[in-house]
Amino acid sequence: MLQELSITNFAIIEHLDIAFENGMTVLTGETGAGKSIIIDAVGLLAGGRGSQEFIRTGTDKAVLQGMFILPADGVTAKLLDEAGIEHADNTVILQREIAKSGRNTCRINGMLVNTTTLKKIGETIVDIHGQNEHQELMQPEKHLGLLDEFANKQIHELRARYRQQYQTYRQLSQELRQKNDNEKEWAQRLDMLNFQVEEIAAAQVKVGEEADLTAERDRLDNYQMINQALQQSYALLSADEETSGAVDMVGTAMNALEPIANLDPAFNEILVNVKNAFYGLQDAAGQISNQLDLQEFDEGRLDEIEQRLDVLSQLKRKYGDSEQQILDYYQKIAAELEKMTDSEENSEDLAQRVSDQKAALLKTGEALSDQRRKSAKSLQRQIHQELKDLYMDKAVFEVRFKPTNGQIYRSGLDNVEFYIQTNPGERMRPLAKIASGGELSRMMLALKTIFSESQGITSIIFDEVDTGVSGRVAQAIAEKINGIAKFSQVLCITHLPQVAAMSDHHYFIAKKIKANRTKTSVMKLDQPARVQELARMLAGTKVTKLSMEHAEELLRLAGEEKSSQ
Repeated sequence: MLQELSITNFAIIEHLDIAFENGMTVLTGETGAGKSIIIDAVGLLAGGRGSQEFIRTGTDKAVLQGMFILPADGVTAKLLDEAGIEHADNTVILQREIAKSGRNTCRINGMLVNTTTLKKIGETIVDIHGQNEHQELMQPEKHLGLLDEFANKQIHELRARYRQQYQTYRQLSQELRQKNDNEKEWAQRLDMLNFQVEEIAAAQVKVGEEADLTAERDRLDNYQMINQALQQSYALLSADEETSGAVDMVGTAMNALEPIANLDPAFNEILVNVKNAFYGLQDAAGQISNQLDLQEFDEGRLDEIEQRLDVLSQLKRKYGDSEQQILDYYQKIAAELEKMTDSEENSEDLAQRVSDQKAALLKTGEALSDQRRKSAKSLQRQIHQELKDLYMDKAVFEVRFKPTNGQIYRSGLDNVEFYIQTNPGERMRPLAKIASGGELSRMMLALKTIFSESQGITSIIFDEVDTGVSGRVAQAIAEKINGIAKFSQVLCITHLPQVAAMSDHHYFIAKKIKANRTKTSVMKLDQPARVQELARMLAGTKVTKLSMEHAEELLRLAGEEKSSQ
């Protein structure tokens, strides 16, 4: 339900804060006071089309905010979860700003959203019915969904089974169609994948292999230079028969320092450094000797390395910039090849599987259609009862199942549209083409009375839907609207005192001119004020004692009617 509404700089409204309650709320007031503007504001919060024309003259932007209380497990909560919007305490705050620059800023619980998301979520919260607007009940493409909501208990399992079978059928059909349409491309792709998988598998690529081979090739390419450097350095470090090497000379210096090392700490420090140098040179000489033993030039090995590096280079040009990327690509195409191979092996019976799945789908679809037709008859009977209550007992309502020419839809095998005959002798016409405002209002209320509980809309708004009726029809409409308020919060703009009297809460919308500017105000009426307002609605500008008595009588009768329901 809509709990609080805040409007700033919107049309002729400078600022309004309104708190609403559950049940039936009416908004009354003189024409042009701003009643419909309040409903327009709610409509924009629910994702309606915005315009700079809504911004109050002399201001830069219009700001609208609404706080709604929702069922914890309703469809709105699911949509909020899908959009990643938090909603603690079952509270949703919708906010919208319309700037002169044309910028629309929409938020849900503080999170920025686009108008598409705002509308998708908003239409599950608020349902606005205007006098001449084609709302959901007036949209033929949504009539099947309404019938399914009415018949939910009877068709729930059938519809769920049909949708699952439909999904499988579509998937199999798509696979078969792709195979038939792209048989040549399929074969080419299969050949290419086979070649690539075999090429990479045969190469036996290992991560880090190229770096190791490159280092080995560099050593072989520079064999002469490496060998010469090792020989020369080893000769300088090691002694031979004719000369002393660097190791021997440092050893001699170490022996010379030994006797004086204890005489002065400085001598000892020198000895330590010389010893370190001696042992370091010994280790280096040993390492050089080992490397000299390992030195071997193999021209055949160099050729092998060059060939292997060439293979790796070609694979990198085709499949990735590194060994790891080549191996990742291999995993990907190997999986695709396996899937295509399996599909190829199963392709012979794919057409049969499609045929079998279609047969099962049609069987379920026909059962679903049969149940829908039974539920449609029940819906027709209930609609006729509702219309009778609204003094349209001669009207005929019909749920028509139109030919689908063999089409299979996600929703089933049916194409449904509501038809009505409002007067005897006239032909049945689509509900969407009813022209009379009074008839349209009553038809809509009859449908809304039945669907309000199943649709789960938390706030339903009627914007002068009672136009064109009076007398006993007006009273019947008032009772129907109040009945709908038992399942959803109802906000209603009305000029009919019968409707206003049936409400649980009554707001009076007024406007006044101050400093050459029009301002709108809202006041919740207590019982004496309600009597005064109903008297004004009955009598016009001059309220008489008789109109006051009539207003009191209306409220008394309305109270009795609500108590008896």
